[in-house]
Amino acid sequence: MIKHPAFHVDPWCLRANTLDLDVLAQSESVFALANGHIGWRGNLDEGEPHGLPGSYLNGFYELRPLPYAEAGYGYPESGQTVINVTNGKLIRLFVDDEPFDLRYGELRRHEQLLDFRSGLLHRSVEWTSPAGRTIRVRSVRLVSFVQRSVAAISYDVEAVDGPTRIVVQSELVANEQLPIASGDPRVAAVLEAPLVAEAHDADGARVGLVHRTSRSHLRMGAAADHTIRGPRHQVISESSPDRGRVTVTATIEPGQPLNVVKFVAYGWSAKRSLPAVRDQVDAALVAAKQIGWDGLVAEQHAYLDDFWERADVEVEGDTEIQQATRFALFHVLQSSARAEGRAIPAKGLTGPGYDGHAFWDTETFVLPVLTYTAPDAAADALRWRHTTLPLAIDRASQLGLAGAAFPWRTITGHECSGYWPAGTAAFHVGADIADAVLRYITATGDATFEQGVGLDLLVATARLWQSLGHYDANNRFRIDGVTGPDEYSAIADNNIYTNLMAQQNLRAAADLGARYPQRLQELHGSDEEIAGWRDAAEAMVIPYDADLGIHPQAEAFTAHQVWDFAHTTPDQYPLLLHFPYFDLYRKQVVKQADLVLAMQLQGHAFTNDAKARNFDYYERLTVRDSSLSACSQAVVAAEVGQLALAYDYLAEAALMDLDDVDHNTRDGLHMASLASVWTGLVAGFGGMRVTATGSLSFSPRLPQGLTGLMFRIIFQGRRLSIDISAEQASYRVVSGDPIELLHHDEVFLASPERLSTLSIPLLVPRPTPSQPHGRVPAHR
Repeated sequence: MIKHPAFHVDPWCLRANTLDLDVLAQSESVFALANGHIGWRGNLDEGEPHGLPGSYLNGFYELRPLPYAEAGYGYPESGQTVINVTNGKLIRLFVDDEPFDLRYGELRRHEQLLDFRSGLLHRSVEWTSPAGRTIRVRSVRLVSFVQRSVAAISYDVEAVDGPTRIVVQSELVANEQLPIASGDPRVAAVLEAPLVAEAHDADGARVGLVHRTSRSHLRMGAAADHTIRGPRHQVISESSPDRGRVTVTATIEPGQPLNVVKFVAYGWSAKRSLPAVRDQVDAALVAAKQIGWDGLVAEQHAYLDDFWERADVEVEGDTEIQQATRFALFHVLQSSARAEGRAIPAKGLTGPGYDGHAFWDTETFVLPVLTYTAPDAAADALRWRHTTLPLAIDRASQLGLAGAAFPWRTITGHECSGYWPAGTAAFHVGADIADAVLRYITATGDATFEQGVGLDLLVATARLWQSLGHYDANNRFRIDGVTGPDEYSAIADNNIYTNLMAQQNLRAAADLGARYPQRLQELHGSDEEIAGWRDAAEAMVIPYDADLGIHPQAEAFTAHQVWDFAHTTPDQYPLLLHFPYFDLYRKQVVKQADLVLAMQLQGHAFTNDAKARNFDYYERLTVRDSSLSACSQAVVAAEVGQLALAYDYLAEAALMDLDDVDHNTRDGLHMASLASVWTGLVAGFGGMRVTATGSLSFSPRLPQGLTGLMFRIIFQGRRLSIDISAEQASYRVVSGDPIELLHHDEVFLASPERLSTLSIPLLVPRPTPSQPHGRVPAHR
């Protein structure tokens, strides 16, 4: 997308100055607006043409059956699919009885601009109808960060060449027709007419609809109200079961535009009655209309001013990466800011990809960013996991295990994966949640969270590992038959990532349980159980191949046959769409960073030499068929001194959606890859790690393509600013007390009173590793 001639590089916005219907669906994803509760794809105001219509409410879904060729014990009976809810974006326009449709007449100018500082989507159009009448249309759209249930549009129509009769139809539409889904498993299932009408009404310039789902028994309401300014006009409203419409008619003169402001409110519930949902929506709508359009815009700007003040990342030397970084941070915020008790889906609220499910992506890739920039949102995401804990405990019991088995993919906490080798067997999701809990506690010192939600999650996940693993004849603790992050290597014994993350989980649960004995007792824990967790962690098997001098990502992995990369053609990637899993599982081929991710998150378990050797070995096997891989490879490449390669991988992660690298941006943005841009810069080139004692450590180094890097983070009640150049790094406490930090293992005190500037040691160059044939990252 960013290389498309319509798009321009700008550090604070995404701008397209022409409309290309060939990339319309991708544009709708990148121009999407959301707040974690409501999601509106960047569809054109008039609704057509479109690539993929989309309006979403976080957690609002329908059930669908999961058919199996053969039944199996413990298989989920049904899946959950996010559905396209009532569309409140639609504003149709008629010019002297002709529909405003960009496929007809002459499109003289078209520009879209997503402003990261204001949170507004601007659109400007000049169009001449087939009959020769020219008009200008300007619209501005927002989904409010402050008023969680509200979105709004300001829509202006201006005549250019004489008096023009116009009709504006502002609509709410349910059960829109959607494109047919493809056979790609990453694409959502399409459910036809998933909403059942319950009520509709129209009064003045207000319309409302209430619907429910048939199987999941959820109820949602949507309502719209309007303020209208400009020439004399007439207003008519009407409603039917799936449509509410407010029609405005006027004759406009040049220089006298008609302005229609549309306020839209949404609400949904699994429990509330129809009148209660309708009243909830009406209350939100009244509040939005009371503050008005200007008030909503001012609130939005103030909210984002505060966010950028604590979270901005400045990249010098690469304008595309600068734009991509702020684009990424903005969309990560949009996916999570007001989720409040709901999951952060893999595609956020920008599209229906992966059926709107949340995966381990949230805890491992998205929450690190939020923990250090928007910690309240990180806590909310973990509280959502906590609300699903009873379901995870039930799932573990069904599998004959203790503790909690969290789902591989879900919306509500029920397992929605019908493929157990890459679903149920990927038990590492529990340790990923534990890792996110520990990171949040260390970064915030939130004692209430620690002894409540945190301890509950750590204890439940530790019990799973104690139950899932076993001691062998040599008294080593093994975890067999699991799937790690690499989905091309399923049902493996002693996956190192899983074992190291489980080891951390067990130790943390023991430490926290000992710190809060009364709470542990409430969870039916004991000193004996704590001792068992410590013993299992101490005896954990961490495989090592002494002949090769590297760590196999799982036991016996290095004995497998290496995939025939030389005879795999570029159009056969991703491999999962062209080869049977049976063939992938028994070969040395890595879908995404696995052992490399273990080195990123559990670096203390590896020597520096081992990291370098491991990285070289897995580079030649990793095909990056997942958007989750490039970032981890960037971080570890930077750590082992491969700065140019790290830069290449960072760019791939940063441009995953802006360049449509995986050819599926049309179905929504890749939230984990977007989040990992921050990680690639901060943990990669900034070298940020948290030590075993809970201190922040930095080992900054920049690649040749970047001349400077500045980032801001929140840590232990302080706001810190880190400014890096090729030769030195400067550290400052923007607000809060002084704090001890490490710079390339040198301890120093950062304070608000002075800037601490330290030199960066020279890097000893190493040979560049190779990648699989045809999978070398694009050189930056």
